[in-house]
Amino acid sequence: MYNPTVYSFIDYDQQLVRQFPSLQMPSFPAQSGFPGFPGPDFTGPSGFPGLPGSQTQQAPTAPPPAFIPQQAAAAPFAVDPGAIRLCMFRNTFIWLNNGDGFWFYPIFVGPRSVAGFRWNGRFWTIFGIDTRRIVSFTCS
Repeated sequence: MYNPTVYSFIDYDQQLVRQFPSLQMPSFPAQSGFPGFPGPDFTGPSGFPGLPGSQTQQAPTAPPPAFIPQQAAAAPFAVDPGAIRLCMFRNTFIWLNNGDGFWFYPIFVGPRSVAGFRWNGRFWTIFGIDTRRIVSFTCS
């Protein structure tokens, strides 16, 4: 259950900057539309809406391996973000609690989530997921 007193001290912007030192949080230029918000075309150089890019945030240039690895014994609890952090910037196969499995290329791990690129069978797409939905994973 969410407890605002426990999580109120977490500054996610600072965690993101520590994860990607070359990343500076955006300061939005004054444009037409709502004051203080970017216009509809605003994207960073890497293609992520609203974030200036860095080379480490780009999708992999090659597809993942053509095989599906064998699943290890599933843990009864959620995946520890510290464990999946070891797979950052590596092809990772993830199995979810709904039975789905897919190739994933993680680029950011937060306190309870992981973000990166998911292989859809043809190309990489930006993707993020709550680590509580992950049953197991393996990275190469």
